[in-house]
Amino acid sequence: MESGEGASSVPNSYHVLGGNGTYSYSRNSEYQMLLLELAKEKINELIGKHLDIEKPSFDYQESFRIADFGCSTGPNTFFSMQNIVEAIRSNLRDHAPDFFIFFNDLVGNDFNTLFRNLPPKRTYYVASLPGSFYSRLLPEASLHIANCSTSLHWLSKIPHEVTNKNSLAWNEGKVHYLRAPKAVKDAYSTQFKQDIEAFLSARAQELVAGGLMVLIVNGFPDGSFPSNSITSGNFKILESCSEDMVKMGMITKEMADMFNLPFYYPSPAELKASIEANGHFTIERLEKLDYQINQTNVEVNIQSSISLLRAIIGGLIVEHFGNDTVDYLFELYTEKYSANPVILDDEYKGPKVENYFVFLKRKGMN
Repeated sequence: MESGEGASSVPNSYHVLGGNGTYSYSRNSEYQMLLLELAKEKINELIGKHLDIEKPSFDYQESFRIADFGCSTGPNTFFSMQNIVEAIRSNLRDHAPDFFIFFNDLVGNDFNTLFRNLPPKRTYYVASLPGSFYSRLLPEASLHIANCSTSLHWLSKIPHEVTNKNSLAWNEGKVHYLRAPKAVKDAYSTQFKQDIEAFLSARAQELVAGGLMVLIVNGFPDGSFPSNSITSGNFKILESCSEDMVKMGMITKEMADMFNLPFYYPSPAELKASIEANGHFTIERLEKLDYQINQTNVEVNIQSSISLLRAIIGGLIVEHFGNDTVDYLFELYTEKYSANPVILDDEYKGPKVENYFVFLKRKGMN
């Protein structure tokens, strides 16, 4: 099996917090579940329209094979996989095969919690598939459907330029590109293009001809300026917390300057261009998922926002600053956020992170 370039370079900390505790991803991912619910009918419609079971390459006599790339620990991955299985069953009717699902995430993911949380009455067989989804993980033409929800904004690594003091993209004092100079944004953009090309190429090798891929990708609208977005405001608070911890002697300035979040939020145009440049897939659907967040209960929204952020980046904080810092950092963060909630601050009324539903079909003949 080809390991794929970059497979070993993805840090083990690039995963959400496992377990079922207060700050675990499994208890703080309602927002991601909402997106899956919004996508359910679209998936059912498009699988019904594009599932080419008559293709010779689409042989599923042994089993119908599906993989969820970036599965985390559940329950969202189980909901997503059950949606796909039900959509296939409704279209195959009397010819439904056995289903085999691969749950993929990095080796540092909490697979023990994932398998403890498996639905007891599931209608499919399962296996873990540890490794970076930026590399090939399965045999050639062995997969029928690939899924990846709210994971592709995670880069495989921080661009080297942003941690190089001699680079124009040196990102001193900031944790991300959203409020940084253009050179920093360009470095992130270049890394994203390399990563998504690696992802698409790996999946193209694994999928059968006519195989399908479902993506939900976090991004910003075309032509927007997200420096005054709520996401940017959240990251600004994080920078303020690290500055305070430097002043208190808890961390060094160098540690603060070298910490960058490995997230890139592409626009729909960037996604489309990357998929077309790869050349292995037709775009059957690329559209925004519309949703509304209830902001009537500000206190609840504040706490859920903070808990979700900690579930997502807690491992990154521990890996970079050490386990002794994470509790205090988020105490500071909660204090600052509660004093001036970003969701109510007029300074951050810019574009919001959007979520794009993408449905692809593998070209070619196996």
